[in-house]
Amino acid sequence: MRLLVDLGGTSCRVGLATGAGLLPDTARNFANADHTSLADLLAAYLDAMRPGAVSAICAGVAGPVRGGAAQLTNHAWHIEADAVARATGADQVHLMNDLQAQAYALDDLDADSLTPLIPGTPDPEGPRMVLGLGTGCNIAVAHRVGDGLFVPPSESGHTTLPDAPGFRALYDALRGNAAHLPIETALSGPGLSRLHAFYTGETLTPIEIIAQEPRKTLQAFVSLLGLAASNLSLSHMATGGLYLIGGTARAVAPYLVPLGFTDTFHPRGPYTDILRAIPVTLIADDNAALRGCARYLAQYPSE
Repeated sequence: MRLLVDLGGTSCRVGLATGAGLLPDTARNFANADHTSLADLLAAYLDAMRPGAVSAICAGVAGPVRGGAAQLTNHAWHIEADAVARATGADQVHLMNDLQAQAYALDDLDADSLTPLIPGTPDPEGPRMVLGLGTGCNIAVAHRVGDGLFVPPSESGHTTLPDAPGFRALYDALRGNAAHLPIETALSGPGLSRLHAFYTGETLTPIEIIAQEPRKTLQAFVSLLGLAASNLSLSHMATGGLYLIGGTARAVAPYLVPLGFTDTFHPRGPYTDILRAIPVTLIADDNAALRGCARYLAQYPSE
């Protein structure tokens, strides 16, 4: 029995696997605020599910992973593989970034969880990039290696927003939240609220903003998303496709085409044709990271 974990900044999703696939009806969602630690949360899950002995755990966490430990970017928890092993009795605990886990799931997603947004002509052997928009922002790139996938870690959400003359005043305002002006300070759920506050003076939640459909706010978000996604796609030559995932991605997806996402995503001089060939797809599977964790453990059973 294997334990699968998708730990975000706000909530945690947990499931079980016995092979390469997530076991049906085992996924459960927990609010981080209701638990003192990930170990405490997993103990509660195992106590409720009673699956028997757990041999291995793979956890995708929303933060950088180094030396068997991780610090959530948007939550106070510090995660240590040894502590998780002690709490669960697992022989193996593997920590990875949550976007890595989602990218490992690309070959296991159901067709009905994929919504094409912008057509293209993908290279079937080219890298595929998953861009997550939720409490934070990050990417992961899946490379085909033999019969499996290799997904290196990334913390691209904390690289700097792309230069954009029309947004200089906005950028100056955003520096108050983070002086290094990371991508996720604008391109995330909280980022959407910051954009709206800048353009309207109103402090609203992302849900309230989407309900109002404020054109200025959404136009800025879509334009910046196109710029950032274009830069990242070229950096990794993600010719296999761009996949958007996360609650904020789902919320803004209907506005990408009408508000001109391709106006900032495609134009790159001699590389414009490369960008035009990259299709953009929305992933709407809450269990994507769990599926990716199951795939990783099946692909690397001894690590």
